Amino acid sequence: MLRNSRDDIADQEVLDRLRDALELIREYAPRRLQHLQRDVRAIRVERFPTRGAFLPQEQVVLTELTFLARRDISAAPVASSILHEGVHARVHAFRARVMRGFPSAPDMAREERLCRRAELAFGRSLPPALGAPVVERAMQSLALADRDVAPVVDWQLARERQDAADRDTPR
Repeated sequence: MLRNSRDDIADQEVLDRLRDALELIREYAPRRLQHLQRDVRAIRVERFPTRGAFLPQEQVVLTELTFLARRDISAAPVASSILHEGVHARVHAFRARVMRGFPSAPDMAREERLCRRAELAFGRSLPPALGAPVVERAMQSLALADRDVAPVVDWQLARERQDAADRDTPR
C-alpha cells in the first residue's frame, strides 16, 4: 500500500524499489521472507520520521517513502530495513502466541539487537560490495549502549521535524 504525499516522488519508482528490496530478501534470506509473509499483513509506504517501523496493532511493516526513493544507496539497505522490521513482527507474533496472559514489558534494547543481528546476517549473505553498507550499519548499531540502540522517541517532535524538513526541501 502506497501513500505518496510528495509530488516530487514518482509512485512507480518507489514501487520498483520496494520490489527490488523484496527480491533481495527472497534471494538471499528466503526464510526471512517466509517469516515476513507469515507475520505481516502488509507493507505500507508513506512519509514517516524513521526509515521503517512495525505497527503491531495493524501487523504492518511501514517503509519510509523518501528512504525508498533514494538513489544514492542500493536496494540492500532498504531490504535490510524491511527485514529488521520483520524481526519486530516475528517477536510480536511470538509474544502474542506464547506469552498470552503473561504481561511482560519487552526489553527493547535486546529486541533491537536481535533485529540488528538479523541485518548483519543478511548483509553478510549478500555479495560483499552490496552487503558492506548493511554490515557496517549493523555493526555500528550493535556496538551502542542499550539506551542508544533503542532510544525512546518523541514521535510528535520527530513528525514536527520531518514536516519542517519537507517544507524546507525544494521540489
